[in-house]
Amino acid sequence: MFVDNVNIFVKAGDGGDGMVAFRREPFVPDGGPAGGDGGKGGDVVLEVDEGLRTLMDFRYQKHFKAKAGENGRPKNQHGKNAEDLVVQVPPGTTIIDADTEELIADLTVHKERMVVARGGRGGKGNTRFKSPSNPAPEIKENGEPAAERNLKLELKLLADVGLVGFPSVGKSTLLSVVSAAQPKIGDYHFTTINPNLGVVGVEDGRSFVMADLPGLIEGAHEGVGLGQQFLRHIERTRVIVHVVDMSGFEGRDPYDDYNTINEELRQYNLRLLERPQVVLANKMDMPEAEEQLHDFKQNMPEDVMIYPISAISKQGLTEMLRDVADLVDQTPEFPLYEKEEEQRVVYRYQKQEEPFTISRDDDGVFVISGEEIEKIFKMTDLTREDSINRFSRKMRHMGIDDALRERGAQDGDTVRLMDFEFEFME
Repeated sequence: MFVDNVNIFVKAGDGGDGMVAFRREPFVPDGGPAGGDGGKGGDVVLEVDEGLRTLMDFRYQKHFKAKAGENGRPKNQHGKNAEDLVVQVPPGTTIIDADTEELIADLTVHKERMVVARGGRGGKGNTRFKSPSNPAPEIKENGEPAAERNLKLELKLLADVGLVGFPSVGKSTLLSVVSAAQPKIGDYHFTTINPNLGVVGVEDGRSFVMADLPGLIEGAHEGVGLGQQFLRHIERTRVIVHVVDMSGFEGRDPYDDYNTINEELRQYNLRLLERPQVVLANKMDMPEAEEQLHDFKQNMPEDVMIYPISAISKQGLTEMLRDVADLVDQTPEFPLYEKEEEQRVVYRYQKQEEPFTISRDDDGVFVISGEEIEKIFKMTDLTREDSINRFSRKMRHMGIDDALRERGAQDGDTVRLMDFEFEFME
């Protein structure tokens, strides 16, 4: 089954907790703290595997979680860092943040990698908090919470040439004749429901990759028929080969078909019409095809390359393939996304996100929230008084006490931070 659009959830590994420990060796007075740091959590990494051509595996597994780092150990032993979780994707995979619609990466090269979620750092052990004023601290940090995000993966096939045209104009037959691909062929519409790739060899030794895309119809850019489901696969192609049925067997006018498909390409993405386009007048072995071709050429601009062919009898294919190979060699790749090449470093002011915000619930409880303060809270060991006191000092230095007073907090009022509640004290 061909799958080219999936949503997944990724979560990196949390950092390992630091440890509170002390040296307890014979004949070693005042051994001091010996708690080691926790290990780093594993990253979630997407890596290109050229052996894949579909996102089908993601239909059965949509949650990917890396392992957490190992906790710190006694004798100042550092916890083991967790291994990264490497997820294989096919070439041509575009990664988008599902919540913000921000483009993260466009992976096209074998073994190309992208870290989509970074693991949390390990918490510090009590050795790190030793000071002249506190030579035996009972303070340690929990591991840093890891990043998690929802991602949208879109596959856009890597092909040099894309076949477009109405259903049943002979695209699949053409691909089966000029390459070793074996697409499904039938005398009914939408025989092809999945894109097919084939390597086309030219008589002079050159080769290129051709994609047979499911037939388009009017309104495809709005999702009619197979619509946008497969239009995206033509975005990477350098040359568009437009197959037109000259037999008139179904009562359609070839020139109207040509204009309809080009309009769909224009409506979907204006840049698609910037690519070189070759028109194949197919089914020339059928009666009345010559007459239809004559009328077709009368309406077409002179600069359009038109090749009368018959995919079944292989008529006119040699010259056409040679010229298409020339166009592939002459046409540069079309980047899907603009890449800004900055010649100098430009520093721009960016407003820093507030470390905390204070609000008040309907029940009168003051609520502290914010990414920075919540992260510090999660890394605090609430089972040890020294750690709680350290957290209180951090809140005071951040200005939370003063902010609560400004909001009207008085001695004894309840303050909530995530699931933890405490009393405000002057």
